[in-house]
This record gives sequence, structure tokens and C-alpha cells, in this order.
Amino acid sequence: MLNKYPLWKTLMVVVIVALGALYATPNLYGESPAVQVSGLRGVEADAGTLDNIKAYLDENNLDFDSVVLENGQILARFTNTEDQLKARDILDDKLGNKFSVALNLTPNTPDWLAAIGGTPMKLGLDLSGGVSFLMEVNMQEAINKAKSAMVSDFRDDLRSEKIRYRSVKEANNGVVVIFRKVADLEAAETLLKKRYRDLLVKTNDDKLTLSAKMTEQKLKEIREYAIQQNITIIRNRVNELGVAEPLVQRQGKKHIVIELPGVQDTAKAKEILNATATIEFRLVDTEGDLANALKGRIPANSILLRDRDGRPSLLKKRVMLTGDHITDAKSGFDEYSRPQVNISLDSAGGAKMSNGTKSNIGKPMATVFIEYKPTGKRDAEGNIIFEKVQEIISIATIQSRLGKSFRITGSGSPAEAHNLALLLRAGALIAPITIVEERTVGPTLGAENVRLGFEAIMLGFGLVFIFMMVYYRAFGVVANLALGANLILIVGIMSLMPGATLTLPGMAGIVLTVGMAVDANVLIFERIREEIREGKTIQQAIHQGYDAAFSTIIDANVTTLIAAVILYAIGTGPVKGFAITLSIGIITSMFTSVIGTRAVVNAIWGGKRLDKLPI
Repeated sequence: MLNKYPLWKTLMVVVIVALGALYATPNLYGESPAVQVSGLRGVEADAGTLDNIKAYLDENNLDFDSVVLENGQILARFTNTEDQLKARDILDDKLGNKFSVALNLTPNTPDWLAAIGGTPMKLGLDLSGGVSFLMEVNMQEAINKAKSAMVSDFRDDLRSEKIRYRSVKEANNGVVVIFRKVADLEAAETLLKKRYRDLLVKTNDDKLTLSAKMTEQKLKEIREYAIQQNITIIRNRVNELGVAEPLVQRQGKKHIVIELPGVQDTAKAKEILNATATIEFRLVDTEGDLANALKGRIPANSILLRDRDGRPSLLKKRVMLTGDHITDAKSGFDEYSRPQVNISLDSAGGAKMSNGTKSNIGKPMATVFIEYKPTGKRDAEGNIIFEKVQEIISIATIQSRLGKSFRITGSGSPAEAHNLALLLRAGALIAPITIVEERTVGPTLGAENVRLGFEAIMLGFGLVFIFMMVYYRAFGVVANLALGANLILIVGIMSLMPGATLTLPGMAGIVLTVGMAVDANVLIFERIREEIREGKTIQQAIHQGYDAAFSTIIDANVTTLIAAVILYAIGTGPVKGFAITLSIGIITSMFTSVIGTRAVVNAIWGGKRLDKLPI
């Protein structure tokens, strides 16, 4: 029988639309202003902190919806922004410098809906408000680190092949090795040219020197790796520290854009980004004279560093391992219930640690935490000059030959061990970065953008609704139902997708989708009218109308979808926001305007003897 859907197909349409409506529902509950309290420098909020916060709020007669402790952080919800701002000022003053007090927005999704994965759409910076930073990567420091690694690798290679040398030191974009004999020079040249094909290796027989210089291609690879790795690490750290849906992307040759939607506290956002440091493992110089070193007479192969309490130690200059090789880090306790950090390395790091510790069993090894602080000055090439600040966080004796897995003890408290594990797990920056520009979008401006964007969508929907009702009568009502279902599905899918963020251009994509969705129905309905004018029966006209228009609708939508996918692949920021809503809208509109409307038309008019069709 013509124009009769099987029951399963009708039920499929109903179930899909119902699921879309279910997961779009969290967007109706809105968000509450909140204050988030997080520990700094290894301190964690606990039940005692929770009780203190409640007491401070009660003392100042501030009404709050709830105050809860989750994952070492405390979240206090309020009914209005006035109480939120007062609470932030009070808690910031009362809690001191051990805690960070940040403004935030938290969704009011019911627990039963959250339990099945229902969450509201993530709003971009232009809609929710938040902070945006432009950060600059110090490329020269990335090259310097590469040269230091070359020095260490050259020494290891020459020693493993028992080739004697006088010294290995850094030079301009490369390394210079000085030998005592021509035979050693020639053996080293053969070895290094074979192992380092991306370096320009030259020798000078008269001076018994070998110079290895990085090619322009190698320098380009180092710069590209530095910025890509920094992007990955910053994204990991922001995610680890609990900022929802951050945007971290490259801009130009040495800049990174970071957008943190919903974060209203610039100081808190800066603290998150400034938690980007590196780590190194060095042997302690047990033979050096610490007293002389404190007087300024430091041995040539050693450096003098201090721990967080100011206690000095003499360490070897040679770095055994850097944090670049750490793949995982977890805090825990040793057999004496002392806090420790369990570290896992990649294969290259495991090999380096194994070679470095096999001949140093019983000797102390220091874990050095390094931060790069901008001085506000720039070098001749325009790069920001950084001050390198180094601090010993632990010194432990090497008990046995270490490999891909080992542990660090002496972190102090469990909270400090947890904080160290978090930073190590997120990774070490390849090159230091600094904030060169910051921008704050207030929540009030974001709310205004949401209101205006919503009004634009409703206006477009309303005008199309009226036109379809007037021009296509009952079939226009069916098309309007499909249009409403299309909007519901877009919102539901955007709410479900973990990486989808609604931006102001994204709202423009939804408005465009409204027009495209109804365009498919216009093609179908006009074809049905044409079939009726040619003398076809009502059922034949409906059948031919949908079948004949289907290929045209597919062609038009697929070509637009290809363009949207390309925009998403190569675009950034606002372009991506527009492309993602347009792509989702195209797919959902093809479902609702073709399959959805036909299910309704078949249910009402299909398989019946009709003399006239309300179209």
C-alpha cells in the first residue's frame, strides 16, 4: 500500500525526537552564580574548610543554595550575582593565600538528568563570558634545550663507543666536540654522521674539533614541535585543573590563544596557566665542597640550588632526565605511609634513566622543579627574556637501577604529592610561555548576546512558520512540526557532544539551518502539487513528490555539508563555531524534513482514498 510506514519506522522517528528533547531539556534549567574554592601549592580543601566557609557565609547573612566538597574543591551556589560577589570578597579575605577563590557559573541540571548524561550546551566565550589570553612561546629557549640534549646525547654516544674526547659544549645552533687524537676525531665523525643525519657535521683536523650544526629544517621542526607540544600540555593542565571546555589553539608562528568560557576570575585563570613548569633529575655532587660553593667557588661541573626551605645543595650540571619523557604520574604512599609520586616514562626516558642510575646506586638524586618567569624585556630578535627559577623539591638515594617506572619521595604532604603528580602527568613545557595580552568578557555581555541570538532564531522561526501555514495550509503545519523537531535535535546533539561549543556565529548557523530545513519541504510540497496538476491520484502524488525531490535534497545538502566540514577542518574560533552548528543542522534537517514529515503525512493521509489534499 502506498504511503504507509511500517510501525518500527514510525517508532524510530518518535524515539529519536524524544531522545533529542530529553537531552535538550538541561538547557531549560539555566545556571547559577557560584564561588569555587581551590587549594594552592599542594593544599587541598577538606571538610574543615567546608565548615569554615559555611560559617563565614552565615556570619555575613549571605544566603546560599548549597555548599559542597568535591575532588578537593568547594563549590558554593548562590541565587544572584550580588551575593556571589560579596561571598567571593569575604572568602578571599578569610581564607588567606592558601586558597584560590574564583567566580564561576554552574548548571542547575537535576541529578536524575545528570545521571543519564544530560548536560546543557557548552557556551563559548562570547555567550557565557570568561577570559581570553594570548600567550607567546619562547622559541630560543626551545632551541637551547635541544642543544643541551645534543650535548648529553653526544657524550653518551661517545662513551658507549669508547671514543675519548676532551670536551663537549654548546655552540651557535649546534655542538662542538674537542678531541686529543685524530683517530678519535675520525671515529666520532663516522659515528655521529650515521646517527644524526639531520645535523651538518664538519671536522677540523688541525684543531681536532668536530662541529655539529642544526639545519634550517631541524630548527623549523624544533619550533613546530615546541608550539604543538605546548598546546597539548596547556590543554591537559587546564583540563586537569577543572576548567570546562577550554579553547586552546595556535595563532601565528609563536603564539597560542587560550579561551576559558565561564571563568570570571582573571587571577584564577592566570594561576592555572602559570602552573606550567618543567622538571629535571640531577645527581647530587657529593664530592664538591658545599661551604666553598656558598662562598661563590662553585665547581665547573656543578650548580648550587636550594629547596623550598632555603637549604642549599650542590648538584651535577649534567641532567639525567627531563620531564619530557614522563607519560604518567600518580600520587600514593610508600611502605612507611609517606607520600610519594609514582612515575612512568616512555621507552627513550626509561633507557636514559637506566643508563644514568646503573653506575650511581647508593648516590643521592635530586628532583628539580623549574619555572620560567618573564622579565618584561626582549632580546634582539624580539623574544621575551625569561628568568629561570629552579627549586629542589626532593632528594632521594638511588636504591637500585631504575627503568621506565620509579617513585619520588620527600614531597612533604599528600596534597603536595598530588599536586606534583598532576603537573608531571600533564607534561613539561618544551619552551616557556608568557601572557602578552588578556581579555575579559563579562557575563552580562554574554547574556545579552544569548538573548539577541535567541531572538534572531525565534524571529526567523516565526516568519517561516507563518509563511508555511499560509502557503501550504495543513502540510505547512507538518513542515513547522519538523522545523521545531529539527531545532530540538540540534540543541540535544550539541548538548551531548563533548567537544561542541555554541558560539555567536554558531547561532547564526542555526538561523541558516532553519531556512535550509524548510527549503527541503518546499521542494517536496511543490513537487506534490505538480504531480496533482498532471492528474496523478493523491497517493501517487505524495509518493512521487517525496521520491523525486529526495535526490535533489540530498545533492544540495551534501554539497553544503562538504563545505561545512572544510570550514571546520581549516577554520579557527568563530568559523569552527559556525561550521559545527551548520553541519549538525544539515544532518538533522534531512532527517526531520524528509523522514519526519513523511512519517506524519503517511500517518494522517497515507493509504486513504482522498479527492483533495490540503496543500
